[in-house]
Amino acid sequence: MADVITYREAVAEGIAREMRRDGSVVCLGEDIGAAGGVFKTTVGLLEEFGPERVWDTPISEQAIVGAAMGAAMTGMRPVAEIMFSDFLACCWDYLANEIPKVRYMTGGQVTVPLVVRTANGGGLGFGAQHSQATENWALTVPGLKIAAPATPADVIGMMAAAIRSDDPVVFFEHKGLLASKGPPPAPDHVVELGRAAVVREGGDVTLVALASMVRVALEAAGRLAAEGIEAEVVDLRCLVPLDVATVLASLGRTSRLVTVEENPYQGGWGATLASVVADEGFGLLDAPVRRVAGECVPLPFADELEEEVIPTADKVAAAVRSLAAY
Repeated sequence: MADVITYREAVAEGIAREMRRDGSVVCLGEDIGAAGGVFKTTVGLLEEFGPERVWDTPISEQAIVGAAMGAAMTGMRPVAEIMFSDFLACCWDYLANEIPKVRYMTGGQVTVPLVVRTANGGGLGFGAQHSQATENWALTVPGLKIAAPATPADVIGMMAAAIRSDDPVVFFEHKGLLASKGPPPAPDHVVELGRAAVVREGGDVTLVALASMVRVALEAAGRLAAEGIEAEVVDLRCLVPLDVATVLASLGRTSRLVTVEENPYQGGWGATLASVVADEGFGLLDAPVRRVAGECVPLPFADELEEEVIPTADKVAAAVRSLAAY
């Protein structure tokens, strides 16, 4: 394999590794076959595995997720693509009312081991209906695991863990990261879901971020270091399971917390994390928790307006400076 791999190539590679390992893994979605996916994240899968295991579907999110649910309940491990995460709303009954409840309602007799992967997030000027970060939608539904990798290696490792999970996983692939590059992981690379990563060490403030916001947090941390403020950056990787232990351990070193999330401020995951920290780590805090989040407005089409809505390194740095001076 090459010295570097792009995030979009890592998606296809991660799926392919699991399809080679386990014959029950199948893929379905719109244009994922001969077209290689709208975002080119399934290139090569049809050629390697054929139409028996890579299914092009009609343009119906309900059909895609409904078929995946049935396949999962009868012994397959489907990986279903919903083209844009905004379109999860079109199959929300399956995702919120059916899939996460089957195992519970059958007393464990039936599992639904499926992955719903979807292109998530803004920053590319796709407008209000194709740019939302919707992890917080899924976070409101008990029974769903939520993964959102920030690097190509994590895409591959977390995809392996997601496909092997006996519980349903919503796998958010950030559109703004698709062209980003990183080293490819070892052939047997698996990243346990619910294990955060400290991606930059520091002693003054903890920045907790997810997906594309990890890059934003790292950029802010680089700027702050020049001012003598050392920020520790934690990549959450998953919202369910939520690795609170890693966040609290970091807080033990820094005593200050800023969450950096693309989800809207209203109902964002940062509020849940702040609540847990207040409950379990209040004694560690020397300052209030700050949340840098998306604005509660539909996402604008124009680049300069979209940048006003989505968190930036400038906004993060400003939040950290206010805490450092607290």
